[in-house]
Amino acid sequence: MVAPQFHISIMAKGDTKDIAAAAEVTDWLTKGLPSVLPKGVEPNLSKIALAGHSRGGHTAFSLVLGHGKTNLKFSALIGLDPVAGTGKYSQISPKILTYEPSSFDITMPVLVIGTGLGEAKKNILFPPYAPKDVNHREFYECKAPCYYFVTKDYGHLDMLDDDAPKFMTCMCKHGNNCKDMMRRTVAGIMVAFLKAVLNEEDGDLRVILNDPKLTPTTLDPVEHRMA
Repeated sequence: MVAPQFHISIMAKGDTKDIAAAAEVTDWLTKGLPSVLPKGVEPNLSKIALAGHSRGGHTAFSLVLGHGKTNLKFSALIGLDPVAGTGKYSQISPKILTYEPSSFDITMPVLVIGTGLGEAKKNILFPPYAPKDVNHREFYECKAPCYYFVTKDYGHLDMLDDDAPKFMTCMCKHGNNCKDMMRRTVAGIMVAFLKAVLNEEDGDLRVILNDPKLTPTTLDPVEHRMA
């Protein structure tokens, strides 16, 4: 996993710089990544998955949709509670949301994980972190194959580290010690998805789809389209 840390301004009106940075990191995989791997370990760059949380989800989708240039091709896309602005008529650029079913021109498998409480205000001083009309629901506009899970009782920042500032968390209904459950759920779904679409090992993903109650948190809704 390569995890660049972008310092995104919540006041920024556009995502151009971050999309370009994500493309640059992707191209770095060809020459830069082999130089830092242990001796004898070679990356398989024919299978690259791209993932992003919050505004990073918008960045990931934008790059895949052609708003950035990279020499490598992606095999899978993941949006973790992706957000595209503060409202339907105040999307950040590029404005990729179309509000039309299956409208994204994406040919690879896509996973979208949303939060049930992301639309709720933390308090009177903070607006919703994942506002209605620009959150996970609208990013599930992908063609098949695509998968959609919502962690019903959790908020937008409930997957952060335990030492994150308290004013940023916690929205979940189970108290301040629930983020571990959220992280395990998100990680488990991501691993199951990647095993299915990159390694053709779909057993774990089928188990989650058939019985979502097996996960540490409540998933509702759970949807997928295969055709």
